[in-house]
Amino acid sequence: MKMKIAVLGCGTVGSGVVDLIDSHGKIYAARCGEKEVIVKYILDLRELKGTPYESRVIHDIDIIAADPEIDVAVEMMGGTEPAFSFCKKLLEAGKCVVSSNKQLVAEKGEALMDAAKANNVCFMFGSTTEKNIES
Repeated sequence: MKMKIAVLGCGTVGSGVVDLIDSHGKIYAARCGEKEVIVKYILDLRELKGTPYESRVIHDIDIIAADPEIDVAVEMMGGTEPAFSFCKKLLEAGKCVVSSNKQLVAEKGEALMDAAKANNVCFMFGSTTEKNIES
């Protein structure tokens, strides 16, 4: 079984997360009881042509919201909008959301936690770096 996730935002932080999942997906899988963790979609305004991400880039949040294979979205867009609208839509669609966006959590965290609770999913937030990834 594969855990398929979506990443919202592919700047410095977002692309770093995609790279870590791409290179260490099996390690993360072992930690969460799945066979493999993969990034199915990357939502970004840019096309990211010529990058390793190009084939996974989409521009429509509704694709992620409607995809039954996606259980978790990782938001790293920064700012409040469109991050809030996107996260709320995903929570309402039954997707768990993880965010490293401090502004979003400070300004809209309560509304997102309420949306998560109402839809029996999780809204998690934080920002940290793992020091050692064992293979």
